[in-house]
This record gives sequence, C-alpha cells and structure tokens, in this order.
Amino acid sequence: MKTLSNTANDIKPSGIRKFFDVVSEMPDAISLGVGEPDFDTPWHVVDEGIYSLEKGKTYYTSNSGLMELREEICKWYGRKYNLFYKAASECLLTVGGSEGIDLALRAMLNPGDEVIIPEPSYVSYVPCVSLAGGVPVIIDLKNENQFKLTEKELSDAITKKTKVLILSYPNNPTGAIMTRQDLEPIAKLAIEHDLYVISDEIYSELTYGKQSHFSIASLPGMKERTVIINGFSKAFAMTGWRLGYALAPKEITGLMTKIHQFCIMCAPTTSQYAAIEALKNGDKDVAMMRKSYDERRRYLYKRLTDMNLPAFEPLGAFYIFPDISRFGLSSEEFAEKLLREKKLAVVPGTAFGNSGEGFIRISYAYSIDQLREALDRIESFTSHI
Repeated sequence: MKTLSNTANDIKPSGIRKFFDVVSEMPDAISLGVGEPDFDTPWHVVDEGIYSLEKGKTYYTSNSGLMELREEICKWYGRKYNLFYKAASECLLTVGGSEGIDLALRAMLNPGDEVIIPEPSYVSYVPCVSLAGGVPVIIDLKNENQFKLTEKELSDAITKKTKVLILSYPNNPTGAIMTRQDLEPIAKLAIEHDLYVISDEIYSELTYGKQSHFSIASLPGMKERTVIINGFSKAFAMTGWRLGYALAPKEITGLMTKIHQFCIMCAPTTSQYAAIEALKNGDKDVAMMRKSYDERRRYLYKRLTDMNLPAFEPLGAFYIFPDISRFGLSSEEFAEKLLREKKLAVVPGTAFGNSGEGFIRISYAYSIDQLREALDRIESFTSHI
C-alpha cells in the first residue's frame, strides 16, 4: 500500500495524555494535570442552551456564526480590553480556540514560512505549524525571566523567512503573563520586520494580582497584523461546548472563514446560543471562579515554596511550573515515579517543549481539599527521593 502522510506521521503524540490514560485505571489516584475548570458551566448559560433546543434552534448557523453572538463578542472585547472589531467581517466563531489557531496558520502560511514559537507553550502550536506547511522556530524561554519573551530572544530568532510570531499569555503551562511594558518592544520588532502575530488569549480573564490582561493588539500598529484567539472554555467553564473565536482584520478572517466553511461548516449552534447568555450575564460567574482560582494559586505557591520546590509566582491561567531539577531526575522520570509511588499525576515540563526540562506543570483547577492531599503526597515523595 502507498505510504500515508509523512507530516502527520512525524508529529509526536501529546505529552499530556499518556499519564491520564494510566490515571483513569488507577484507584485512589489524583490528577493535577488536565487543564479544565472543575466548575460546572453556570446554570443560566446551560439553561439558555437547553431553551434553544426546546425552541428547535438546531440548524446550521452562517459559516461565521450567529451575528448576535459575534456582536456580543465584539462588545465584550471593547468593554474589557478597549479593542473594537466589526462583527460582520472581523469575527469568526470556531470549534474551540484550537480550531482558530489551525485556521489562522493555514490562512497565513505558504510552504517554508517560519513561525516563531516561544516555549514552554501549548502543545498544539508546533503540530499545527507543520500541518500548515510552515517551519516551527523555537525560542527556549528562561525561568529567570519568568518565561517571558524578551526583545533580544525574539530579535535573534527572526530571519528573512519569518512570517508569524505566536504569543500565548497568560501562559499554559507556566502561568506567566506579559504586561504592556513587556509587549511594547515585541510589537516594535513585529512592525519592523512585518510579522503577523497570533495572540492566544484563552486565559485572558484568569489574571491575578494588580495586573489585568493586556493584548498586544492594543498597541499602535498591531491590530492590523494580529489574530486574537479566545473562547469560552476557560473563563466560562465551557470546555465541552467546544466554542472559540478569532478576531482579526477582515482579509485574514475572510481566508479563515473560507477554510472553516469547507472543513467545519459552522460552530455548534446550541453552544452559540449559550455563549450569548454567558457574555451578557456571566461577569459575576467569571469573577467568582477567578477568586476561587486565586485562593488556590496562593495556597499552592506557598506550599511548594515551603517544601523547597521553587517556582515564580504565576499571575495568569491556572497552572504553576515548579523546578524539580535538584532531584536529579528528568521531568518525565519525576512524573512517572510520582505517579507510580504516590498515585499522583502531574505533567512533565517537556510536554510543552525542551525548555520545560527540569519542571513539572501542576494545574490548580481542582478543589482545595484535592490540592491539599496532592501536596501532601508531593511532600512525602520529595522527602524520600
């Protein structure tokens, strides 16, 4: 038989999933690995989805999605981040944020174009670049910089073939954020070298402390070269509803929509009706969940610090990225040994790129009681390595 796709064959499986296949069959195991809110979708949002079904709203929407929802998204981004988009031409509803990333790359890349990906980062960026015919160029970010992208790191990575920079802040897996001051020199380089930017802002509402989320698209000259990816999974606890969106100049959203209409048709109709309710009346739900995550974040940071597992204080998302290098084990060895001996699953840092070696990712999208038991197991484990 003829060979299958070399590109698809060369893609490595997700470094996250294999641990949780084991956990699912291990009695009394605790998992701190899955990046999914432990909250149920707020009932008034669920109820709106149910109501749409009862009213027979089960048909395709337009390829771009319900106009009412696109209008609410554009109002929401204007209200939250002072960024204003046209609902009719600059907003596209996607099947989760992940589809938006894939569409943006396929819309922008020609074979051989280089895409700069600062790592550690979300596991889908490199595969999506490869599948779109692009060439991933990795920047290994540094713990001493709190895994923020610096001007020098970006400047050193840019070549004549560079076309796109992917930014993922607040960051999965590190919990790092980038402020306006951090992003200004990055934006300057993007303009100077005529780069597009994909800004993955799926955790934008989960930012803690005095800093609120700042989008690079807000800076002068950046809106016209930036694709914002966001969605409802993290902020509104709607992971299974599979609904995301992209905000971008109409030239880009037009190409993304063209690909989307042939591959997907439209995002789930029921989810779209529920999302309208989330944006209109969900601010209190988001604030409640963020407050709870913040309490867990501070608890986890203190416990890890007290047991000499150093980590910078995460100010975004719901992850912390402690340094385990002093134990003389690789990230994967540490995670496997912890799972085997203490029935606790975390994610090795290398699942998010080579620069994650020596770290593990811990999610705090779990109850305080679960976190307390999990940290007790980590403390017991590390005291006997």
